[in-house]
Amino acid sequence: MSEDRRRVLVIEDDQDLSRAVADLLVDEGFDVVQRFDGESGFGEALNGDYQIIVLDIMLPRRNGFSVCQDLRSAGVETPLLMLTAKEGELDEVEGLEVGADDFLHKPFERSILIARVHALLRRHERGRPQQLNVGTVSLDPLRRTVESDRRLVTLTPREFALLEYLMVHAGQALAKSQILDSVWGRDFDGDPNIVEVYIGYLRRKIDNPPEPSIIRTVRGVGYCARAD
Repeated sequence: MSEDRRRVLVIEDDQDLSRAVADLLVDEGFDVVQRFDGESGFGEALNGDYQIIVLDIMLPRRNGFSVCQDLRSAGVETPLLMLTAKEGELDEVEGLEVGADDFLHKPFERSILIARVHALLRRHERGRPQQLNVGTVSLDPLRRTVESDRRLVTLTPREFALLEYLMVHAGQALAKSQILDSVWGRDFDGDPNIVEVYIGYLRRKIDNPPEPSIIRTVRGVGYCARAD
């Protein structure tokens, strides 16, 4: 193996899908190791030197949640992309709680998988993410927690991603199209008014009346996170 080639561990029991993912990653210049059950995947991830782990949730012998949780408990901080065949956010909530970094719903486009892998690697190579603060709202990207005026706030994964994006770009007026591309993805083809809906969800959870919301509407543009 060349020293400048990055290693990926794919833990997926569907061998056809695992081979397809592995072939795609090899074409991108990665060295790939495959495991087809949770127990052997956990052992390989614990003892191997990998730059990223692609982990299915539904696995024989041990599910992906258990694998991820025990890897994090053992101090393994390798970026982890979790695959799920289920719709909705329940799997994402549980996955975030045990330490997953990102998710892909099956079936997925090849380009999306590669984009997510590269994004995770860039994020990891930048080092430990710093806590974000705007006004009385604090967001910890590593612990995946949010506090508003010292009150712990529970957010869905999508709400968290939206708030994080706004706070990373605090002080900037962000167009709705920018928010959709970054938080929902460029392949999102639903109603763009979903942004307004989720802004409303966030405001209800993090605002502290009578203080103004840190999420401001910028007329003719979109939204901005700022505090007076």
